[in-house]
Amino acid sequence: MNRQKRTLIVVTVSVALAAVATFAMFRVVQQMPARQVELPTATVVVAAETIPVGTLLEERHLRTTAWPKSSPVDGSVADPKQLIGRGVIVPIGANEPVTLMKVASPESGAGLPPVIPSGMRAISVRVNEVIGVAGFVVPGTRVDVVVTVTTEKEKQPMTRTVVSNVQVLTAGTKFDQEQARKDGKPMESSVVTLMVLPEDAERITLAQNEGKLNLALRNPLDVQPTTTQGIRMTALLSPAGTQPEIDPVANKVVKKVPAPRAKTPAPVVVAPIATTYRVETIRAAKRSEEEVNK
Repeated sequence: MNRQKRTLIVVTVSVALAAVATFAMFRVVQQMPARQVELPTATVVVAAETIPVGTLLEERHLRTTAWPKSSPVDGSVADPKQLIGRGVIVPIGANEPVTLMKVASPESGAGLPPVIPSGMRAISVRVNEVIGVAGFVVPGTRVDVVVTVTTEKEKQPMTRTVVSNVQVLTAGTKFDQEQARKDGKPMESSVVTLMVLPEDAERITLAQNEGKLNLALRNPLDVQPTTTQGIRMTALLSPAGTQPEIDPVANKVVKKVPAPRAKTPAPVVVAPIATTYRVETIRAAKRSEEEVNK
């Protein structure tokens, strides 16, 4: 037997032994019982269903579950009795831990009042589909309050932003919200409740009584106050104006440039029309006609 054949036999036997050993190890590992590692857990109260703002917590709203101790939740409680009878101040999703930061104090009750921070006020304004920005004014969004009034001195309408960067607390009445959740349909808001400072509540009340209100929806990241000077009818009809340049990456206005003016058409030059006259002349008793251009 030559050397090449011996080498081939050794390689073949080695591969066969390796395959048998691998299969045997696979069968041993497959037959090993699965080992379950129990992690230490703690009892945490979670929401049994979606809980909207202003709900007075009852036993049916809550349930307990095991939560890993390695990932504790700040403000979580273990006994549902600590939360029953408190009002919800932020929306809580199903199976979400109900913490002390998401509910009002035991003496505050339920509804909207616990949601209002100290020093702020809630004021409601009547809206329709247009004023409510086609239904996009929903709780949590921010708006500018714009009013159109006619001044007695100038006797012409004027529009101006009276309060800017206002948070929307609720959209629609409590009955509207309950009906929308029951039917599963979009809510048609007739009333929007805004959270404002006391002085801004006075401005909105006066504007609502003396003029016509509109809401301008804002980007939630845009916190700069609106500092426009308002617009009157004379300025509205003026051809001057500006248009924004928007950065598509930052999604914000980078600068405002004057709007292009309409080009004045060039005057039409009308060529003079030549007028021809026929003149009759008499020379030495001889009559003739000549054409004269003017």
